Amino acid sequence: MNENLAKQILKIFANNPFDAFNHKQISSRIGAGSKAERQEVIRTMQQLAEEKHLVEDSHRGKYKINPKSINDELLPQNYVTGIIDMKQGGKAYVIPEEEGREDIQIAPNNTHHALHGDKVKVLMFPQRKMHKPEGQVVEIIRRAKTRFVGVIQKQERFAFMVSDSRTMPVDIFIHVDDLGGAENGEKVLVEMTEWPERMNNPVGKVIKRLGRPGDNNVEMQSILAEYDFPLDFPSEVEEEAKKIRKPTKKEIASRRDFRDVTTFTIDPADAKDFDDALSFRELPNGHVEVGVHIADVSYYVKPSSAIDREAYERGTSVYLVDRTIPMLPEKLCNEVCSLRQDEDKLCFSVVMEMDSKGKVYNSWMGKSVIRSDRRMAYEEAQDIIETGQSTDTVGSAILALHAIATKLRAARYKSGAINFETQEVKFQLDENAKPIGVYIKESKEANWLIEEFMLLANRTVAEFIGKPKNKTFVYRVHDEPNPEKLNTFVEFVAKLGFSMKTTSRKALAESYNRLFENIAGRGEEHMVDTIAIRTMSKAYYSTENIGHYGLAFPYYTHFTSPIRRYPDLMVHRLLERYLQGGTSVNADEYEDYCRHCSIMEKKAADAERTSVKYKQAEFLADKLGQVFPALISGVSKWGIYAEIEGNKCEGMIPIGSLKDDYYMLDEDNYQVIGRRHGRCYKLGYPVHIRVKKVDLLKKQIDFELVEEEELSRPTRQPSKGKKAGGTRSKSHGKPNAKGKKSK
Repeated sequence: MNENLAKQILKIFANNPFDAFNHKQISSRIGAGSKAERQEVIRTMQQLAEEKHLVEDSHRGKYKINPKSINDELLPQNYVTGIIDMKQGGKAYVIPEEEGREDIQIAPNNTHHALHGDKVKVLMFPQRKMHKPEGQVVEIIRRAKTRFVGVIQKQERFAFMVSDSRTMPVDIFIHVDDLGGAENGEKVLVEMTEWPERMNNPVGKVIKRLGRPGDNNVEMQSILAEYDFPLDFPSEVEEEAKKIRKPTKKEIASRRDFRDVTTFTIDPADAKDFDDALSFRELPNGHVEVGVHIADVSYYVKPSSAIDREAYERGTSVYLVDRTIPMLPEKLCNEVCSLRQDEDKLCFSVVMEMDSKGKVYNSWMGKSVIRSDRRMAYEEAQDIIETGQSTDTVGSAILALHAIATKLRAARYKSGAINFETQEVKFQLDENAKPIGVYIKESKEANWLIEEFMLLANRTVAEFIGKPKNKTFVYRVHDEPNPEKLNTFVEFVAKLGFSMKTTSRKALAESYNRLFENIAGRGEEHMVDTIAIRTMSKAYYSTENIGHYGLAFPYYTHFTSPIRRYPDLMVHRLLERYLQGGTSVNADEYEDYCRHCSIMEKKAADAERTSVKYKQAEFLADKLGQVFPALISGVSKWGIYAEIEGNKCEGMIPIGSLKDDYYMLDEDNYQVIGRRHGRCYKLGYPVHIRVKKVDLLKKQIDFELVEEEELSRPTRQPSKGKKAGGTRSKSHGKPNAKGKKSK
């Protein structure tokens, strides 16, 4: 085959990936005029077809390029690979793999059957002046998912599944024989089986009937299915869990024994899996011994077992509003491994000799056995700290550990840690899981006590393995802020009268913490906190240690929660291997594991947020017409987003509903501005909203702005027998509750 001619022909096809050409058209384009030249074109095209570089079109003698043949050699500047981000209405953006490259706009008719999250190859269009890059998808390299949740719309001989997801631009066609008994209006899980080239809709089949929309259990299962989390454990996993037995006396005897040392757990009041405990005792030299004891899941869950394979696939436990979807079967997470009071339990421990200022003199790591003297809720521990009174050795230990934790926390911020305090929404549910109240979870000293010693244990383990730098390990890493985002933030807060130093990492961290202190209680507090968090990179798992920027730790890992996080289980196994003098594991293999766990962590967080959005919508569904104080939480060309004060229920005020002016988006200053009167609505500004519309299936809430004049009008009493219209509602109180968060 004539290689130069083949490359020339493929370039023509590559530049027109959706068009079909015959040999005459190709000959004309490359200037092959003579009979011999045209014969050479025919032969070359036939060989390219035989080698699968070209595929025959439905019209005989015409060919199209096989997208898999478009490689870097074929006009590399014209092709980009990346992840597609679908928007409502079918419009999309492709986020290129190549760092620093601008996102590519894809029109709805140029997505070529790609769906949200797919890895795709894009043909770039010539860029127009003052326009963002544009292109069209020519190949779907990897599907992000093939299972979707939605509602069945049934016809006589076929049906469609209408997806719950706003990022799913098409309905899935289902033949009547593939409905699996699903009825019209029922929620189902559907597997997409194919998407023929000339069909507008993909084809699928029902693989699980979930039930009727609006039912709490159906909606929670739908969220899990939408994010590809399994609804049940496979039978082989359950059978394997049943066979797990208590450890032998020989195993217990082989471990360091802490059963006579004061030991306790502190967890949320409703927790069932206790994966960490603290022990405390005073030493003759005036120092104290603090033990951080973590459930030894690795003793029970062996590599490549059915339980291990399932735990790896899940990657993490998922915490929806009304339920936990555990990474491990219940027998393990709530019984065998859980560090329950008055039971002997196997642990992997980090034990440190410390002084009263938090300085660590030496540490020991290894397998242990403990017996928790007391299971405490955060509220109980907080009461001991606030009163300063204890009635037993556990209470005395809490007071001593609180004093040390306070110094550890202060030292951490002094060395450059950033004090991001994120708010978490919690619900009060009735017996049917219907939300009857919403509040913000508050973090107090008891939470900080546990947090500081968990951070210390994680850091100690990471330093022990990482400082020699000759062993592959799993780190929890956090990169520096994106410089462009950081500069925008610094310029923005300067307009509010705050200066930030960016000359060094420590100076920037001190500037962040000083800013958070100075802004506390002011109207701009919510706005500044929100934008500051957006400047930060996301933490993730990796074998490449770049340190943890937010915590200001050069070495950091996740060691303290193997019941609910698979990376912690990997860390336990690696630490045991290296303590026993084992050789280093394969870095590439473990980097793949880290990447998978980071993806599953994000999926779990997205599922958890979706369950919160559903419950927030459900909470407001019977409050149409009511008025609440709110803060603007976001701005876009579509509308203004606002969060109700006290419960963070977020809804959108459509731009079209603002009738007093024509509003334009000012992205750089996080606001929309009226063109004629100059009125602006900025991120963080207080407003009053009325609940206008709630769509439970889409988890969407629409608000409308309420003007001050309307609020000041006297409320007209309703006629007898009629309900009152809009009323102002006080924000909910903030009961104290706190769980543990990943750093």
